[in-house]
Amino acid sequence: MAYTDFIAAIDLGSSHIVGMAGVKSTTGTISIIAHEVESSSTCIRRGCVYNVEETANKIKRLVLKLENKLQGTRIRKVYVGIGGQSLRSIDHTVPKILGTDGVVTEEVIASLYQECRNYRPDMLDVLAAVSPTYFLDDKPEPNPVGIPCNRIEARYKLIVGRPSLRRYVINSIAERAKIEIAGIIVSPLALSDAVLSDSEKDLGCALIGFGAGVTTLTVYKAGKLICLSVIPFGSNLITRDITSLHLVEAEAERVKKAYGSALMEKDSEQTIQVSSADGMGLREIKLADLNNVVEARVKEILENVYARLDETGLTNSLGAGIVVTGGAGVLKNLTDVIRERMKMSVRFSAVRKGIVENANPIAGNPEYAVAIGLLMKGSENCALYVPPRVVEPEPPKVEVKEEPKTVANSFKKKPEKQKKKGPSIFGSWKKNFDNMAKGLFDDEDDV
Repeated sequence: MAYTDFIAAIDLGSSHIVGMAGVKSTTGTISIIAHEVESSSTCIRRGCVYNVEETANKIKRLVLKLENKLQGTRIRKVYVGIGGQSLRSIDHTVPKILGTDGVVTEEVIASLYQECRNYRPDMLDVLAAVSPTYFLDDKPEPNPVGIPCNRIEARYKLIVGRPSLRRYVINSIAERAKIEIAGIIVSPLALSDAVLSDSEKDLGCALIGFGAGVTTLTVYKAGKLICLSVIPFGSNLITRDITSLHLVEAEAERVKKAYGSALMEKDSEQTIQVSSADGMGLREIKLADLNNVVEARVKEILENVYARLDETGLTNSLGAGIVVTGGAGVLKNLTDVIRERMKMSVRFSAVRKGIVENANPIAGNPEYAVAIGLLMKGSENCALYVPPRVVEPEPPKVEVKEEPKTVANSFKKKPEKQKKKGPSIFGSWKKNFDNMAKGLFDDEDDV
């Protein structure tokens, strides 16, 4: 059975590109029907596409892998997550005068949103306009439609970034890979929807996404986005620092995941075995030396996160505390370090329960959280179903059965054709002679 209705999404991560297709039920839960991963370390840096040709080739290969799992259905369009170190949120206000007899309508709200999206900050591109708050005659009103007022003011959180972010995505996917883009979605917002519940956003919560290239911070309060910022440091820097212990990068990544800790044990004399540079043997390094490197880089990243969080002024009013997610968020003792520093509840989470149907195991893998969040925000059917070609059967041939040959039948005479009898030469001469004789005797009677 081929799939004819699904949503497809591509997450452009700094370490890997995730492609995913899923079916959304009427209740909003997602059934994942296909997913694939391609390495992106050579074409995406800090969440930004920098090699459009190689990115296009990887995406084409990724889409082909997905289509092989979709039982004959092709992918017509995809939703794409966009990120990068230049992303941040800014405030923008759009006022409108309605007059003395004015009433707020859906058309008024739509016009305010469209005017906000048309705003062009200097050297920046508006990628999303979210969390509007409305003031009617300078009084806050959460549900303004239908209320009379002279003046309405809409205050939005704009997510902005360098124009190259969107341009390079379109260049690599739509123009080079020839895949239609259904929508470009801000990845940290998609991640927030996949990880945080509405109750956590309402109470106040800070989500820290530890990625390979960047670390994102999104803060919510009263159900609204308060701040989105990106720290241009990620877990790739930790891996690079570990290579100073004379390890190749692949081995440094393995050691980080297996033994790395955000909190060093100074008195530990434990050693671990690592592959030698030539790959032909093993050697030992101290676990304390490894985690001394890890702790130093983690501390630098977290200090930047704390500074951005302090700027919001909500450090003491986040009722739901801090949630840590992302591939690097599984680093040992990371949540303990943050809890000790911020003096509030801290927990690690991947995709929250109830989002993915049938307890799919990839829902517990933080590397797929952004892709699942993109599926949640998607609404258009991304399938291009090509029905199988039906070949109509040819009409059956009528075979004429020949009479079997027997000895009696073999001697049967074929019917002779009747020959047309025409006048012979002698018949014509006799007729002419009779006519001449008759004429002779007729002449004698006349005399």
